[in-house]
Amino acid sequence: MTVQAVDPAIVAADAPVPGFWQGLGLPGLADVHVHFLPPRLRRRVWEYFESAGPLVGLEWPVRYRWSDADRVAHLRRLGVRAFSALAYAHRPGMAEQLNRWTLNFARTTSGCLPSATFFPEPEAPRYVAGAIADGARVFKVHLQVGGFAPTDPALDEVWGLLAEAGVPVVVHAGHAPVGTVHTGPDPFAALLARHARLPAIVAHLGAPDYSAFLDLAQRYPHVRLDTTMAFTPFLDRMVPFPAAELPRLRELGLAGKVLLGSDFPNIPYPYADQLAGLARLDLGDDWLRAVCWQSAADLFDLT
Repeated sequence: MTVQAVDPAIVAADAPVPGFWQGLGLPGLADVHVHFLPPRLRRRVWEYFESAGPLVGLEWPVRYRWSDADRVAHLRRLGVRAFSALAYAHRPGMAEQLNRWTLNFARTTSGCLPSATFFPEPEAPRYVAGAIADGARVFKVHLQVGGFAPTDPALDEVWGLLAEAGVPVVVHAGHAPVGTVHTGPDPFAALLARHARLPAIVAHLGAPDYSAFLDLAQRYPHVRLDTTMAFTPFLDRMVPFPAAELPRLRELGLAGKVLLGSDFPNIPYPYADQLAGLARLDLGDDWLRAVCWQSAADLFDLT
């Protein structure tokens, strides 16, 4: 699947974004859930999404099927001053190579947080330690796609390394869009019982088990959640966030435990939808400022 030219209509749909953060008095946006991948893997991921593969389960046209340079330019046009380049391994032997690519991408891309990944394999502690030494500031694992339990013994030392270094890991731990035996709050809670100091960021607010993951974020000081896809019309049709939990979401957001995520570019709707969905919650400008910039700025020491 080849990249496409930038569509002016897609650019125009995101025109409200700069006004959103400017109206809040922010210096820009910090998005902790953005993907940049090596070309061959990127092509396969986009093909999988657009073919509604088994772990997607529904029609999912990738909206921003542009070159890396065009996607970086769009993020900058929107005012996204800090973003990740999340990759994730789905089989042994690929994580170390992915880390070389994503770390190099960050070195040559202003605003990109150096990002890395891992897989349960004997080499994981060595290359995770190496990635941290090379400047990795955020990791990503996808329990659904990877098909492994977070409590896999091969990862015990890895989780310990991340906890000791204080390097956050974005974990797709929830069942959405298609659950497996390794997803959901129970396997993730078992991990935290072993590594209570792990600085984890639960992707998608843990959808669809929002309440259980909010419980974990309240219980463990270093557990956070990202907003990726939540409150957009796309996800609300499938697994809407329960209105009764909005007060807890506000409390956690003001405490620095909810971070902006988007899943850009692998989304089937405008980037602006993510921000509009957050604004519709009416949780206050202080909450929006914390979620969209300040909490990530504190976590990653952004200047």
